Amino acid sequence: MCAPNSVLNDFGDRAMNVEYMKTPLGTIRIQEQEGKLTGIHLLTDGEPEGVEQPSEITREAAKQLLEYFRGKRTEFDLPLDFSKGSPFMREVWKQMAQIPYGKTISYGKLAEKAGNKKACRACGTAVGRNPFIIVVPCHRVIKGDGSIGGFAPGVDKKRILMNVEGIELCRK
Repeated sequence: MCAPNSVLNDFGDRAMNVEYMKTPLGTIRIQEQEGKLTGIHLLTDGEPEGVEQPSEITREAAKQLLEYFRGKRTEFDLPLDFSKGSPFMREVWKQMAQIPYGKTISYGKLAEKAGNKKACRACGTAVGRNPFIIVVPCHRVIKGDGSIGGFAPGVDKKRILMNVEGIELCRK
C-alpha cells in the first residue's frame, strides 16, 4: 500500500518522494522511498530543483532541519536508509550519526570507531559520500591537528554549520 501523496512508477513500485527546502547553505533536496529517507543533499550551484512530491517523512525531515537552523534541535529522529555504500562506509555513517551536537571528532578517531583505525583515507571517502547532510553530521569531522578539514559542499558551508552549533576549532 502506498503512503499518502506517493505515486507508483511504471513497474508498480513506490516512486521516490522529494521535497526541497531553502536553508542558510542553499537549497536542500530531501528524498524518501518506502518509508525511509534515502538522501538529504545540498544542491550544487545551478542544479535545478525537480518536481516536488513530498511525503509525511520528507515534511518531518524539513521540519526538523528548520528547527536545527533555528537553534531548537540538537538531535534528529528520522528513518534513514543506510543500504547504499560498502559495509565500512555504512559503519562510518552510523558512527558519524552518534557525534554529539557541538562536538567534533578527527577522521582518525572516526575510522577507529568504525572498526579500522588505519583506514583514515577510506573514512574520509565515506564522510565525503555521506548521503544525509546535517542529519548525519559530517561537518563535525575535522583533521587530527584540529583544523577544519574538507567538506564536499565547501568549507564555507561547513563553517556555517559549525557556527550554528557553536563549534570553535583549535586551529583555523
